Amino acid sequence: MFFKFPKAAGDALRNVGGNIADAIKDKFSKDDKVKELDVEEINVEEKEEGKVVISGKAKTQADAEKAIIAAGNNAGVEEVESKIEVAEAAPEAKMYEVKSGDTLSKIAKEFYGDAMKYPQIFEANKPLLSDPDKIYPGQVLRIPPLD
Repeated sequence: MFFKFPKAAGDALRNVGGNIADAIKDKFSKDDKVKELDVEEINVEEKEEGKVVISGKAKTQADAEKAIIAAGNNAGVEEVESKIEVAEAAPEAKMYEVKSGDTLSKIAKEFYGDAMKYPQIFEANKPLLSDPDKIYPGQVLRIPPLD
């Protein structure tokens, strides 16, 4: 499955070992927020400039999707191909690219018809989001189906 990301948006990665795949692997092993994800045997390969393949074994669909956005929300990445195996299948979340002027409340209103459901979007993007007021244009968020 392929996921698109704005190439210029996202966190700048320090260049580890000369390519973006190594920098993303470094992020998965050292970033405390990303290390919380329940994904084992994580591997990232750069297919061509801006395109990476991520594989591993995730306990849940949510963990797999969070790993995808952790890899994709980085400057220089425009496409992530997921080959992550999921142990506990569940409905997939939608992916949404944040636009200028967006808030989690506005996004919740658009997807759920209720702005007060923004905490579901915030929780669905933890540990990658640390504050519901800190989203930026170009960032890609998971929008899970409502329980």
